[in-house]
Amino acid sequence: MTEEAPVRVFEALKATPAPVRYLLGGVLVNQLGAFVQTFLVLYLTYRGASVSAAGLALVAYSIGSIFGTMLGAEITHRSGPRTTIMVAMAASAPLVASISWLSGSGMLWPLLAVVGLAGLFTQAYRPAAAVLLSDLMPDRYQVMAFSMMRIALNIGAALAPLIAAVVILVDWNLLFWIDGATALVYALLAFALLPKKAVEPAGAAGEGADGASDGPADEDATAAAQAEAETAAATAADGRSAYATMLRDRKYLLYLGAILLGSLTYAQGHIVLPLELAEDHYPTGFYSTVLTVSSVVLITCELKITAYLSRLPKHVRVISGHLVEAVGLAVYALSPRSGAFTITGAVLVVCGIMIAAPSMFAHPATFPAAVKARYIGTMQAVGGAASALAPLFGVYLWTRLGGGFWLLCGIVTAVAGLFALAGVRQPPGPGPAKGADPRTEGEPEVVGGTS
Repeated sequence: MTEEAPVRVFEALKATPAPVRYLLGGVLVNQLGAFVQTFLVLYLTYRGASVSAAGLALVAYSIGSIFGTMLGAEITHRSGPRTTIMVAMAASAPLVASISWLSGSGMLWPLLAVVGLAGLFTQAYRPAAAVLLSDLMPDRYQVMAFSMMRIALNIGAALAPLIAAVVILVDWNLLFWIDGATALVYALLAFALLPKKAVEPAGAAGEGADGASDGPADEDATAAAQAEAETAAATAADGRSAYATMLRDRKYLLYLGAILLGSLTYAQGHIVLPLELAEDHYPTGFYSTVLTVSSVVLITCELKITAYLSRLPKHVRVISGHLVEAVGLAVYALSPRSGAFTITGAVLVVCGIMIAAPSMFAHPATFPAAVKARYIGTMQAVGGAASALAPLFGVYLWTRLGGGFWLLCGIVTAVAGLFALAGVRQPPGPGPAKGADPRTEGEPEVVGGTS
């Protein structure tokens, strides 16, 4: 649909329901204590484990994380988001806290099992959080809501290493005890503050952008569209049929291809850039400066950029963001000449992410309720798998391509943008395109713009 007035930041913040604020607060608290994936290898080698054993533990955590998002999607579909968040966080807390007790010699296999389960339950809450966010926020602010969640995650990711640096000076074991404690706090917050059943957000149906009634004709059209979506969704309510439908949805497969390629290049960049800067004899603190600049730009600017771009069609936002990110990755190839190129590349990369990522992450939430959790979980699993695979390819390609590695990353990101363009773009005109998937017909754009 078309909204004449663009979304504004304070308008979106004011329209955010209290349960969404609690949800985002819980996400932030949990992320502030998310130390396992970042510090697991360092901790295990500090405790005397071999590098290979520490690497196996990280692989176990990554595999658990991938399956965790799928598990979380299924529990969300069957039991609801609140229950999923409570169960996932309550199970994660003791598993994470026990890592320090299993890190001694002769405990490798129990450690791998616990770390894998910790990854499974730690990530299982994410599909539930995304579903609850999309259920509670009015349609007009859906993309803004996912931008808020990304900011909460990034604030936590930026502050967690600083907290860990202080905690390590006291006791390494405290890392995992605090991680478990924050997971338990999130479970308690979910129990006390999140709704048992999502209610329809104010203004989500029967009202226009100004809050006025759309009239009987629009109400009939809305009811008909909802009935059609529910009828189509009912056929996909069974797990196997839902995933079979997903595999036949070429547009969604293209979208998942974009997630896969984009996540691969993004993760590879974070792996290779510090290695390249070290090889080029930059000061050790320079990479920290690059990360700080990127985090500050993202945290302070993403909501404003998302609001400003809300007047554009979704497919324009996703292709533009990928192309800007591709240019930024290509600029990294000039890093040996000047640190200014590194900073410029980092800013361009984060700008591209701010343009495209909110719409990309909100896209699965536009599907009917009967399949929404599974579509979200699949997207998150694909992104997690790409991040886990990135170390296998990144260093290998960089050692053989040198500066050409960044050009390759830029090209792959541009291709991801083309996949995203084809995956999220809706056919023009009032009627459905021939052969279109009926599940996607009648679905409004989730932010004030055309789709």
